[in-house]
Amino acid sequence: MTAPASPSPAPSRGAGIAYFLAALVAFATFDAASKYLLQFYPAPFLNIMRYGTVATLAAWLLLRHGVPRWSTQPHRRLLLVRGLALGTVGSCFMTALIWMPLSEATAIYFTSPLIMVALSPWLLGERVGRTQWAAVCAGFAGMLLIVRPGSELPALGTALMAISAVSYAFFQVLTRKLAGKVPGPVQYAYTAFVCLIMTALPAPFFLPDPFPGLGDFAFILGLGICNAAAQILLIAAFQRVEASTLAPLNYCHLLMAVAFSTFWFDRPPDALALAGMALIVAAGIFLVTRRPRAA
Repeated sequence: MTAPASPSPAPSRGAGIAYFLAALVAFATFDAASKYLLQFYPAPFLNIMRYGTVATLAAWLLLRHGVPRWSTQPHRRLLLVRGLALGTVGSCFMTALIWMPLSEATAIYFTSPLIMVALSPWLLGERVGRTQWAAVCAGFAGMLLIVRPGSELPALGTALMAISAVSYAFFQVLTRKLAGKVPGPVQYAYTAFVCLIMTALPAPFFLPDPFPGLGDFAFILGLGICNAAAQILLIAAFQRVEASTLAPLNYCHLLMAVAFSTFWFDRPPDALALAGMALIVAAGIFLVTRRPRAA
């Protein structure tokens, strides 16, 4: 999500960082609870419940900001592709969690900033220096430590997570292209509607049997609210703090995923997987603190 406004003065920076960390906690909690629910309910059903709640927030944002209709939106093609990219992320990530340990799945997903840097010379016209390429290679070496032969990670789940990472990299590239052209809340709103339509198409073919009872249904709805709340917190954070400051904190999400995987699902990553995660985190932080130059 891009910042919809310039950062506010220094007193609000602490609040912005707190909002961002709270958003990461909400996202990590959503991922872990989704993995738990996937033992009982189909992924397309959980996705439509998620994006139905998120789209409700999107409708509120559109009404609040007085956004022009889709037919008059000047960047609607990029917004459409951006929504399709994020919808692919959500669908592949959720489905992969059926088989993948949460920590390893999240680590593979966090290679997306490395993929974005690798794509930026061709898609954004940015120059990537030797040190940036070295960081990209180090990050991918970390991913190979996670998905190495003998790690017992399922091939289908690993492939879906790789698709999710590539799709999220394209999503980030499109977000950069739209920066300064379309406000952040507007990008979010239109993307949410596209994701809702994408996830609604397969949902009727994957209805839960039996349908969740009142308690489970309230829990699933609460997760959708949790995800929507995380989006609100992200918008609030980016309104107060520049993206370059917040980006390294993203990797707290991976640490939380490791904790959930270890203590909730009793699936701690092994030593080589932890080393791979450390490489991915180090490469990602290096890259976000050294932005590539324009060509």
